[in-house]
Amino acid sequence: MATNTATPKKTTAPKTSTKTTTSKTATSKAPATKSKAKKVPAKKDAAKKLEDLFEDGLKDIYWAEKALLKALPKMEKNATDKKLKTAITNHIAETKNQVKRLEDCFSALGKKAEAEKCDAMQGLLDEGKSIMEETEPGAVRDAGIIAASQKIEHYEIATYGTLAAFAKVMKEKRCLKNLLETLEEEKQCDDLLSSIADTNLNTKAK
Repeated sequence: MATNTATPKKTTAPKTSTKTTTSKTATSKAPATKSKAKKVPAKKDAAKKLEDLFEDGLKDIYWAEKALLKALPKMEKNATDKKLKTAITNHIAETKNQVKRLEDCFSALGKKAEAEKCDAMQGLLDEGKSIMEETEPGAVRDAGIIAASQKIEHYEIATYGTLAAFAKVMKEKRCLKNLLETLEEEKQCDDLLSSIADTNLNTKAK
């Protein structure tokens, strides 16, 4: 006679929660501080169109180049490395042509060439003067002059690149040609300064 074997029911252990409760203090975020930044109100004569911004940029770099023409001879006088002195002398001649190109840009726009103080260039020139005052004549000062000069070159490269982009959008071909020529000169000058520093001038300054 067959016997029925009852299958024992599986007993499941009560589930234990693996979640850990964290205190409200630990998870609560610090209260966000409100930003104190505010929108800058525009001046009465603020640029309203790209053409206005372009003209303002020309005035800015026109002042910068003319101020640089006054500062470069002092840098040349304080430099001792022959290659560096030659590079500065050559850049003085280039800068004079760059000023003329900017004047031609104003002419192409039917505007009188005007200069407005460039705070950025003033700051860079002030820094260059401080570097010369804080370094002994020789390789160390030469390295400092190159450092200051390359900061100036990088500012000019950024400025001329931006103005060239504006001129392209505005279809100001004459301005674009002038600005691109100057931009290329500034890039070449920056490369030359790097090569002078790398050809053991920085090593001498150690």
